[in-house]
Amino acid sequence: MMSNHLKRLAAPRMWKIPRKRYTFAPKPSPGPHSAESSIALLIALRDVLHVGDNRREVKKILASRAVKVDGRVITDLKFPVGFMDVVTVGDKNYRAMYDVRGNLRLVEIPEDHAEWKLVRIENKTVVKGGKIALNLHDGRNILLDENKYKTGDVLKIKVPTQEIIGHYSLQEGSVAIITGGSHRGQVAHIKEYRVTRNPTENIVLFEEGFETVKRNVFVVGVGKPEVTIPEVSAL
Repeated sequence: MMSNHLKRLAAPRMWKIPRKRYTFAPKPSPGPHSAESSIALLIALRDVLHVGDNRREVKKILASRAVKVDGRVITDLKFPVGFMDVVTVGDKNYRAMYDVRGNLRLVEIPEDHAEWKLVRIENKTVVKGGKIALNLHDGRNILLDENKYKTGDVLKIKVPTQEIIGHYSLQEGSVAIITGGSHRGQVAHIKEYRVTRNPTENIVLFEEGFETVKRNVFVVGVGKPEVTIPEVSAL
C-alpha cells in the first residue's frame, strides 16, 4: 500500500525544506508530475515563496482562489508543481526551474511570460481518426492532424488553452537545460545529437564538454534560453 506521508529526511534532495525541524512533509498528490520530480503546492507557497507561515495560512490563501498553476485555479494543498509549471499568486508570477545545484526553484517572471510554458514531447501515439496524440512531460496530451514533431522536441504552448505558438527541435545549435544526472540545472549548447541505433539511449553532446542521455535534455531555445534562468547569486 502506498503511503500518503513522507518523512522529511527521505524527501528528494531538490526540496528546499528544513529536514530536522519536523518529522513529515506533504507528499504531492497523484497528478501531472511524479512525486519524485515535483513539490507539493503547500511547500511551494510556504517554504519557497514564503507567502504563508504555516499550513493554515496557505490553506486560506488557496481557498480564496488566489493561486493558479498554468492558468487554472488550484485549491489542493498537495497539488504537484513540477519543472516549467507557471505558478501565479495574486499579481506575481513564477516558473518552476532547476538551478545549477539541481534544486527546484520558483523564479519570478514577467506577466506576459506567465501566459505560456514549454513542454517536452515524451511520446506520440496514433488515435482514432488518424490523429496524432502528443504525450507531454507534464501529463498533458495534445491532438494534432499532422505528424510534424519528434519525441524530444519542445513546444511553446499557451496556458491553459494549450495552443501551440512555438517549437524547438533537439538538434545542433539549440540551447537546453539538463533535467537529470550530475549536471541537472545547467544550461548548455547542443553540439551533436547522436542516435545509437541499439538498445542503449540516444546521446546528446554539448559544447561545454560533457554528454548525457536524451531523456535528461530539455530544449529551451535557439542561441539563447527562451525562459528566465535562476541567478547563481540567488542560491
